[in-house]
Amino acid sequence: MNQSLCEKNYSYSKQTIDDEDVQAVLSVLQSDWLTQGPSVQEFEQHLAEKFGSRRVTAVCNGTAALHLMGLALGWKPGDIVITSPLTFLASANCILYAGATPDFVDIDPHTYTIDVDRLETRVKEHQAQGRTVKAVVAVDYAGHPCDWKALHQLAQRYEFQLVDDAAHSMGARYEGDSIGSSRFADCTMFSFHPVKHVTTGEGGAILTNSLEIDESVKRLRTHGVTKDESRLQRNDGPWYYEMQELGFNYRITDLQCALGVSQLKKLERFVEKRQAIAQYYDAAFESDDRMTVPQVASNVSHVYHLYPLRIHFERLSISKQDLFRKLREKRISCQVHYIPVHFQPYYQQQFGFREGDYPIAERIYRQEVSIPVYPQLESEDLDYISTTIRRVLEG
Repeated sequence: MNQSLCEKNYSYSKQTIDDEDVQAVLSVLQSDWLTQGPSVQEFEQHLAEKFGSRRVTAVCNGTAALHLMGLALGWKPGDIVITSPLTFLASANCILYAGATPDFVDIDPHTYTIDVDRLETRVKEHQAQGRTVKAVVAVDYAGHPCDWKALHQLAQRYEFQLVDDAAHSMGARYEGDSIGSSRFADCTMFSFHPVKHVTTGEGGAILTNSLEIDESVKRLRTHGVTKDESRLQRNDGPWYYEMQELGFNYRITDLQCALGVSQLKKLERFVEKRQAIAQYYDAAFESDDRMTVPQVASNVSHVYHLYPLRIHFERLSISKQDLFRKLREKRISCQVHYIPVHFQPYYQQQFGFREGDYPIAERIYRQEVSIPVYPQLESEDLDYISTTIRRVLEG
């Protein structure tokens, strides 16, 4: 093993920044605009053109995007909004921010996305008890798209809204369509956190084909303020604006969006590298009965924001805690995605969720280990990571 490899530290993911990205940010620092300037609109335009949604609003982070989508879609107290239990807290917290009531449906054991059959059963149960299922927030877990056609059919049949939490799946495709086109969903959310495919440092975006949703989230992004003369109740002059609803300061900066424009040019290369890394891991692990590699549906392209390796600790003498400790000693820092939302004390205390409610998500949580996957990894790194994992599991 060469010296440089001996000195490397591996996290489960990290950003990839090059000189072009640095120059893009520097050019904004040397311009007249730092916050809401031309780079924001440029980034929004590039996102729309690349993914096929007619309208895009960039905001300060993915959680803000989910929050604004819920408000724009009219979620309110008394509404039920369903999401996956195997996701980051924001997918569920946005339901609470809008005053609606969260519920969960267990996941498909192969794709780890929301189970469509279980979803239909749960919607029927709510309707039979006189409760309104307002929306479903479906999560493209790890970069694997949900079964969007089936979800869309359910949404039409039972008259609920459909939100694509695509924080993991920028660059993915479903039956040939880009995730982000909002063909099947009312709106789509992207995240630009540093561990995502494209980063703006922190950032998010709402993509939709609805003019009404887009206009609403753009107002709510900036304190609920409008300068649109057609909407003003009065007009004192060119300086005049009105706050017509309670909004937020969820704006993103020109600095961030300049980085986003530069990063977006490299998305295909980033995705191809992640897919190549996943193929390497598949070959390294798929014949090992101590673990299960990610499965991919035939009608999607998986973009591997995460590589969720399932390790069957129930068959082994090593615990998950011991595995993490021993891998850290070998400079490999993994992660777990995710602690099921219904395990969180807040959700248990406020809504009565309990361990055992969603057994598939819980089993995945106990087995799942997110191992390093990011474009800088080379074949020698992958060999070291995969070999070390196998050796540590041997005890």
